[in-house]
Amino acid sequence: MKPSSLLEVRGLTMRFGGIVANNDVSFDVADGSITALIGPNGAGKTTVFNCLTGFYRASGGTIHLATAAGAPVEVGSLLDKPFIGGSYLVARAGIARTFQNIRLFREMSVVENLLVAQHQRLDRNVLAGALGTRKFRQTERDGLARAFHWLEVMGLTADANRLAGELPYGRQRRLEIARAMCTGPRLVCLDEPAAGLNPRETHELSELIRTLRSEHRVTVLLIEHDMSLVMGISEHIVVLDHGEVIAAGNPETIRSSPAVIAAYLGAEEAEVEGGEGTR
Repeated sequence: MKPSSLLEVRGLTMRFGGIVANNDVSFDVADGSITALIGPNGAGKTTVFNCLTGFYRASGGTIHLATAAGAPVEVGSLLDKPFIGGSYLVARAGIARTFQNIRLFREMSVVENLLVAQHQRLDRNVLAGALGTRKFRQTERDGLARAFHWLEVMGLTADANRLAGELPYGRQRRLEIARAMCTGPRLVCLDEPAAGLNPRETHELSELIRTLRSEHRVTVLLIEHDMSLVMGISEHIVVLDHGEVIAAGNPETIRSSPAVIAAYLGAEEAEVEGGEGTR
């Protein structure tokens, strides 16, 4: 892997029977960057996310994640562990994600959602719980402290004891990001985080993503259709069309690419230049 890369994707291919959703997709995500994956509906963006995060096993290619210890992990190898979900092991390796359609535990409280996300960090020994051992009590305290830390970062502290399903939509989006962050990721993958948000909430989201990168040392990879958000916060953009990478580069490169304009931006380019978002 390149010294500056946190994630390297090489030749990623995903087939569903005779349908090729991704074909020879290659890109890098630099450590400490905000990288966007864009493209028209059906371009294969979420399929890439599902392969990165262990929900799908790619039909071909490799996905390498640099680790804190230095040796990269091949995501595909994590899916070979018997009896353990691939997404669980990928999360433990340092990749967390949110979903295009919010997937909270709606009948649990806000803080309980964040504690559930930390199950691999907590002491799950039944006997230790029954006896209330020192280690068990300490992990419980640490879990609560971590949950309230991220509630504060997301501006959700006052909602800690509310049911997650009762929160307004925009705050549910923030809670889902907080839940991802409670796993302690090095890379967080945000799948259309601005979907359904109003302009004020979208602006607040862009500031939040910058904060995650600058203050909490997290690398961000996002899928997004709001071009004003993408162009405003991304350092590197990868463009997919029909499952293949058609362009990659900084926002200025992507904005002026004829292939991108033809395949995705089209007439919306004028709106992007004027600073208006698109969905």
